[in-house]
Amino acid sequence: MGQNASRRRLRSSTVVLGGMGVLAAALTSCGSEPDKRCVDPNSYDVSRGYRVLDSKACKSTSSSGSSGSSGTSGTPSARWYYGADRKSGGYADSGTFSKSQAVDRGGFGCSSGSGGG
Repeated sequence: MGQNASRRRLRSSTVVLGGMGVLAAALTSCGSEPDKRCVDPNSYDVSRGYRVLDSKACKSTSSSGSSGSSGTSGTPSARWYYGADRKSGGYADSGTFSKSQAVDRGGFGCSSGSGGG
């Protein structure tokens, strides 16, 4: 009788731990921002991808209005590139310029209809 109780306890703790792992995976896949890199969209190379710039270049163009070139020392066409694979030599590839598409790739438990940008 004591053996059955210890087996039951072991199974129930395994279920609890497994459930916590699934919950943690769901929360981290939806709540996090997608990985992003600042790139020059005019610099695409077939074998390497887009040239990665300093993140200040994207911050300065996004805050300077629609022209992107007035009063900034960064690259006027710099844009955020989401979910990209980092390549050697300062390049990134296999990503998207759309933040919502990068978030939709996030996976388990995420709803694609959310977004308040």
